[in-house]
Amino acid sequence: MSLGIPPQTPFPAHSPPLPLPRAAAILLHSHHVNIHHPHFPILALSSSSSTNHARRPAAAAAPHRPRHSPVFLDHSVDMEDLLSSIHSTSDDRQLFALMSPFKNRSLSTRFIVSLLSREPDWRRSLALLDWMHDEARYTPSVFAYNVALRNVLRAKQWEVAHGLFDEMRQRALSPDRYTYSTLITQFGKEGLFNDALSWLQKMEHDRIPGDLVLYSNLIELSRKLCDYSKAIAIFSRLKKSGITPDLVAYNSMINVYGKAKLFREARSLIDEMRQAEVMPDTVSYSTLLTMYVENHKFLEALSLFSDMRETNCSLDLTSCNIMIDVYGQLDMAKEADKLFWSMRRLGIEPNVVSYNTLLRVYGDAELFGEAIHLFRLMQRKSIDQNVVTYNTMIMIYGKTMEHEKANNLIQEMQSRGIEPNTITYSTIISIWGKAGKLDRAAMLFQKLRSSGIVIDQVLYQTMIVAYERAGLVGHAKRLLHELRHPSSIPRETAIHILAGAGRIEEATWVFRQAAEAGEIKDISVFERMMSLLSKHKKYGNVVEVFERMREVGYFPGSTVIALVLNAYGKMQEVERADGVYAEMQEEGCVFSDVVHFQMMSLYGAGREFGKVEALFERLLEDPNVNKKELYLCVASIYDRANRLNDAARIMNQMSDRGIV
Repeated sequence: MSLGIPPQTPFPAHSPPLPLPRAAAILLHSHHVNIHHPHFPILALSSSSSTNHARRPAAAAAPHRPRHSPVFLDHSVDMEDLLSSIHSTSDDRQLFALMSPFKNRSLSTRFIVSLLSREPDWRRSLALLDWMHDEARYTPSVFAYNVALRNVLRAKQWEVAHGLFDEMRQRALSPDRYTYSTLITQFGKEGLFNDALSWLQKMEHDRIPGDLVLYSNLIELSRKLCDYSKAIAIFSRLKKSGITPDLVAYNSMINVYGKAKLFREARSLIDEMRQAEVMPDTVSYSTLLTMYVENHKFLEALSLFSDMRETNCSLDLTSCNIMIDVYGQLDMAKEADKLFWSMRRLGIEPNVVSYNTLLRVYGDAELFGEAIHLFRLMQRKSIDQNVVTYNTMIMIYGKTMEHEKANNLIQEMQSRGIEPNTITYSTIISIWGKAGKLDRAAMLFQKLRSSGIVIDQVLYQTMIVAYERAGLVGHAKRLLHELRHPSSIPRETAIHILAGAGRIEEATWVFRQAAEAGEIKDISVFERMMSLLSKHKKYGNVVEVFERMREVGYFPGSTVIALVLNAYGKMQEVERADGVYAEMQEEGCVFSDVVHFQMMSLYGAGREFGKVEALFERLLEDPNVNKKELYLCVASIYDRANRLNDAARIMNQMSDRGIV
């Protein structure tokens, strides 16, 4: 039987191999005891990238010796001594020789599996597994394979793991939940999601039920990798398998839906939780509030906060800080002020974020006196101030045209050990640019570049805008040209800067260079490029970026799908649009209404009215689709096609169902 490594390949060198007679010394004088049934937990692993090792070939099933009444030497053998001897072997032949006194299976399967679980080297694990089956002819054990698989995955031997799995099948062993859980979790942890999902599909095909922990781990891994569509697909599988999500899973999915900009679905989870008798907690509300604020949906945040108060859900520091910000964004400075000063009565101690947020609210409301008073109050009460505090005050002094005071704050913060960041410098450069002091702005920018400070996209864009406002187009162009060949910043950052400045040709050129070099690791770069190209009607390039995105394994979100469908529509390639729409649905992508309506509009433009009706009927059954907008969309499709009778029919159906 093969080890997945060449015969006689040495193990990692540790200490010189001990003489083989030591094996006899491992036996101790002791009476035999009964053996209990084993239980071996499969531990969480960590691994990273694929290797060049060949897959472990599946072995032919070997005959096993007939069972007799077991009389084991487990308690007559010093396991620590035996492990030390195994650790000293340098190849598989030495290990086989060391274990030869036990070829009559005088050690229990449980004992051998314990040895496997404590052997850190994956090659010795496989050698011991081979000895167990080929030399001692133990009955193959799923426990032994699970432990060997764990050791192989710890060593990041992906191909060998595949081979071990195939070998289990050849030996008529059925992988269990722990087998699949180990494979799925470890492949997923390393971002190998296509492989992880492939193992999940195999598990489901074998009708082995997953559990809440497994699905929750995959959702969390997808979320951390910003692959929100995959997280949504896994959540769908979780529910279809009959598992009720717990509070942690629901809260993770609220975050996922929010990040995927599926806000209605995120909001509906709050109601779904109540129906499932999993009551939303402060984290549930705070997570959704954060999503609303990040996407400037302040009215929705205000409505959700009212719901939170009505259900008597307790407030915490996070929810209070968010709502101070929301009130400020809605020009409700008095409400923000009231909430801030009532926090202590609620048993919540304001932190520096609370003070900074109220400071910004005062600045936006042009309550400059209150802002300065609060800033100095923080200092009198010894409340720690940070770079955000000073950046906010610098911005306020910029609004009051007090440039020197803004500049003095930089010196003050440095004297207090608070280092300015790129936002500090961007704010000062912007203030000087607006005040017509471009020489000072340019001098600071050059000083920053020569000092080795990382120039981020905000700082670059601020300087470009300052040059353009002053009519120094040549200077702006030189900065933009530098970004085509960035040396001091990552190409991903250069793409964001160029795209933000609307420089489509330069951004596209840098994107292609970065993509060819495999440097694009952030899905937002793809999304930013697709948005820019779509805005400038470069639909062929939109499709090009989408295809590159899929090649590297990213799972597109609803916004990206909408851009791609629009591009295919403009290129009159309805069939390809239909293919993407169907493929993404099969993979579990959850679409916003815009995507569904866009696909129907493309069917209508291609005069495929049968497909329009089929999709219309299917969406009527989807509880997440806005029915009024659905009817209006279909009616407008027929109206544009001059099929007025069909348009009237749809509107009549809408009226009959009482949808207004």
